[in-house]
Amino acid sequence: MHGLIGKMTAVEGKRDALIAILLEGAKDMAGCMSYVVAKDPADATAIWITEVWDSPASHKASLTLPAVQDAIKKGKPLIARFDQSVVTEPVGGHGLNPVKGR
Repeated sequence: MHGLIGKMTAVEGKRDALIAILLEGAKDMAGCMSYVVAKDPADATAIWITEVWDSPASHKASLTLPAVQDAIKKGKPLIARFDQSVVTEPVGGHGLNPVKGR
């Protein structure tokens, strides 16, 4: 499995609009096992996105999907900055099936 955890900061007052765009663009992504968008309760502009994919290739392919490209286009003006970002290797957990052979 391939995981990503990232934090972005929305333009002041635009966090909810950006979240709506992110969630709308995240539909029907082949290989996506989990895509969670969360508000940071300590920062009214911060958003955390946690993703789990079956492979890095599936994540890369998702970036070419029309719905994802549209979300990027609509969301870009609402993003003040990208903050932290890490790649992880999920091994399982509630809602995830472990990859066979691990």
